[in-house]
Order: sequence, then C-alpha cells, then structure tokens
Amino acid sequence: MKRTMIGLGAVALALTLSAPALADQGHDGPDAATAARGGHGHGHGAFGRATLTGFASLPAVTFVPGSEPSGSLLGTDPVNGVTPPFPGQPVQGFSGVARRDDGSFDVLSDNGYGNKANSADFLLRVQHVRPDFRTGKVRAVGGVDLTDPDRRVPFALTRADRKLTGSDFDVESMVRASDGTLWIGDEFGPWLLHFSATGKLLEAPIALPGVKAPENPYLNGATPDLASSKGFEGMAASVDGRKLYPLLEGTVAGDPAGALRISEFDVRGRSYTGRRWVYQLESPANAIGDMIAVDRNRMLVIERDGGQGDTALFKKLYLADLRDRDRDGKVDKTLVADLLDIANPKGIGGFPATFRFPFQTIEDVVILDDATLGVLNDNNFPFSSGRTAGKPDDNEFITIRLSHRLGADPRVLR
Repeated sequence: MKRTMIGLGAVALALTLSAPALADQGHDGPDAATAARGGHGHGHGAFGRATLTGFASLPAVTFVPGSEPSGSLLGTDPVNGVTPPFPGQPVQGFSGVARRDDGSFDVLSDNGYGNKANSADFLLRVQHVRPDFRTGKVRAVGGVDLTDPDRRVPFALTRADRKLTGSDFDVESMVRASDGTLWIGDEFGPWLLHFSATGKLLEAPIALPGVKAPENPYLNGATPDLASSKGFEGMAASVDGRKLYPLLEGTVAGDPAGALRISEFDVRGRSYTGRRWVYQLESPANAIGDMIAVDRNRMLVIERDGGQGDTALFKKLYLADLRDRDRDGKVDKTLVADLLDIANPKGIGGFPATFRFPFQTIEDVVILDDATLGVLNDNNFPFSSGRTAGKPDDNEFITIRLSHRLGADPRVLR
C-alpha cells in the first residue's frame, strides 16, 4: 500500500550491536519461548521496550542518476513543497528489503505514486542502498529496473520496450532465493513475480487461486473479492527456501473482518499447496506492512494504522506463530516492539529519549542479528509527511535492539 562505509552485516553493526549466541537450528530459543508465553492471539507478551541502535536516512528528493522524468500525471501543484513533474525517477517507496553479504541492501520501490492511473511513467526498480549509521546517511549506489524482454506477461503492458511501470504492477514484497533470483509480491493481481538478479522477468505472473483485485486484467466483468491495493504486501520465504508465504494486506470478501490470508507456495512445483493460515489484525482498520521468517514456524509482521505524525497511534511488530497453539484458528501473536515507543537513551539521530517511527506506511523489516532488526519506511514520495508536517518524508533506516533474543533459525542470520 501507498514492501555504509564499512559492511553493515559483518562489521558496522559491531560498532553498536553485540552478537548473541544463536539458537539451535529449527527451534525457538529460550528467550523467545519465554517471551511468547501469555502472548498467543492477543498481541501481549514478555518483550519489553526496544532500543534504538542506529539511524540513517536518504533524502526524499533523491533521483536515479540519468533516469527518465516522472510524475507527469500528478498535476503541477506543489505537494509537501515539491512540485511535479520530477526531473528523474525518485529513489523512494521502499516496500521490500533483502540483505546482501557485504552489508548493503536491496530495497524494492513500489508502484510509484499510489495507484495504477498516475504511475505509468514510474519505472519499477530494485534499488541498491548502503546505510552508514556513523554518519546517519543512506547512499543509493545502484539498482536494476524490472523488465519483461522475453514477453512473459501475457497481457498488455504500458511501454513498448517492456520496461515495467507502476501501471503494470504494484510490487510490495520481495525475497531473494538461494540462486540470487528475486520473488516479488504484487497487489494488482495479486501475482507472484519471479525475476533474475538483473531484473528480467523469468516466467509468467503466478495468480493466487480464487482471489482477484480490481486491477486484475482477467476479471472479465466479475466482482473483485479483494480491495484495491490490498494484495501481497508481505512475503516470507521458508528457511530452507522451498516455500513462499505471501500475506495479503486486505481481507478477502466473505472472510471475517480483519482476517488476512497467509498462503503457502511451493517454489519447486510452482504452485500453491492449498495450506493457509489467518493473521488477525488488532483492528480491521489496520494494515500489515511486511512479513519475514524467523524460523520454520514463526514470522515477524509489521502491523500499522494509517496515521502519520501526531495521528500515528499504532505501529507495531509482532511475532506470528503458524502453529496456533491456542487453537483459535488464527496465528498466535506476540508483541515484539512498539515502533512509536522506542527507547533512545543515547539520543541517536538527535531525537529525544523516546523515539517514534511515525510514518503512514512502514513496510520493511530485516533481521540483522538474533536480537536486532532493521526497519524502513515507505515514504510515498511526495505524499507522506510523518516526520515533519509539510515536508516530504525521507527514506529512513533504523536499527532496533529487542529486549529478548528471537531464537531465530541460524539460516536466517547468515
């Protein structure tokens, strides 16, 4: 919705983070097990306040060097002090994140300017960024445009050169496979999209059986059963890489209010297995922002309201346990961190002792070590202004230390 000078993963994190012992492969660690008790299904657990350990940002007005102009369908009135159209493709809308071995990250820019109608000149792209928490800056150091040169998409695209745009797909979630290819979740189908490391679509979009969004080209006059911009907002890969777990942002027609489907996709068989789980929102008005695997049973999920700045009231991270130990038909939820109440005793980033991440859309979480997470916002350039009213939000990258270890599968931490 509208998913460093020195290597972060290996060295830079050591400047601020300790390296706790890892849990045995495939099992919940002792701290995670303790934290989970009493937290099933109600969003309450034994995790305390998270602590801010790093802050870095990429200025909102950052464009891909040498790129095409964009934003021509936004009119010419200033938005948060920025006047469209823009001289290039903005490096914005981070809706998915994948860690690289050198401590840099690939981040997924979503469909552009909020909807299919106004995003035809926004090129879908995986950006390559490098945060430096010593300087507080994020640098954009490259990336790849998403393309379909082999004509895998069977329906009409916006551009004759088959570069994919925000009018073709609304890409919101991303995982990297062991072979370096990228699986990306879309909201317009909703589709699963499989790309090479260079951004080339490798196979036809894969539909979710029985679910169609309003933008789906195969509706053929039928009524969609999913609201617009409510497709695959989050997607986790199993720790062995054999399964994908895409999570819808919206409730399918006929399902209980606030119930979101998690489906299981077999990567080898290229088909859905039919297994399904329910993630229950704390309020039907909330939305999810991302989902990643912790081990074979547990996922980290961002759940948030639609507020920003002072109107942001609910921005939380949960552990979702697929085992449903309380047998209520929904994944068990344990509150891991409140992103509006993060301790900042060192005054990192010049922020007060209580740090808030008050953005309308928070759509990226990545595990950095067994007790440390990276969290990024989707700044909806130029529309969101959660940090400073009247000013477009920067792309912020924070690291937070949890009060307990996750007990994550070691394969997640590599």
